[in-house]
Amino acid sequence: MPFGDTAKKLKKLSNTAEKLYAKMNDLVEQLQDLRSRVENTSDQIESIDRDLAEQRAIVEALAEEQGVDVDGIVAEVEAARAEEGDGTAEGETDTEDTDAGTEE
Repeated sequence: MPFGDTAKKLKKLSNTAEKLYAKMNDLVEQLQDLRSRVENTSDQIESIDRDLAEQRAIVEALAEEQGVDVDGIVAEVEAARAEEGDGTAEGETDTEDTDAGTEE
């Protein structure tokens, strides 16, 4: 009977190995899919960055044409954001600040 026990153990080992191999293949497919999505996302971000830079250049050109100080406005917005950050630490919510900013 020692050969019967060995055959059962080998069969069990073989089944376990097949399951592990199938899981490994699934993980490889998932990893390949993830890499593809990351590459696509990276391409989309680069495209958005280019579009944003183009739009910023257009807005700055229009602002300059109209005599608007873009750097001054950006500084004001950054200062307002910094103040909002201080306000949210004291218990205020972002929605309250946003609503107040749109009424001005």
